[in-house]
Amino acid sequence: MIKIAKTHEWAQCKDGIVSVGITPYAVEALGDVVYIELPEVGTTVSAGDTFGEIESVKAASELFVPCDGEIVAVHNELEDDFDILKADAYGAGWMIQIKATDPSQLDALMTEAEYAEFVENEE
Repeated sequence: MIKIAKTHEWAQCKDGIVSVGITPYAVEALGDVVYIELPEVGTTVSAGDTFGEIESVKAASELFVPCDGEIVAVHNELEDDFDILKADAYGAGWMIQIKATDPSQLDALMTEAEYAEFVENEE
């Protein structure tokens, strides 16, 4: 199940590994992405920390971690091919994977339905 933060990052946990990316809504709102900065594998993170930055012709946005843990994978291909985000934000567009210390932290995030309502009210 995908869970989503108010800052537009999504998280999906499988076997204690949490994949994190940004939502299609965020990708569309950013427009043409020109730069992505991602962290190093092995970085220890806490929920709410920034893990990187994404810049577009419209804006620069920090990227936030949804749970505590250690970064075990980074999708470095995104730094050279931003179209992956547009093509498959919830799949191939993942940015980092975290070995979660406490996956239940994701319970505090929104469901896809709650996020859709949140976005509608935000516009």
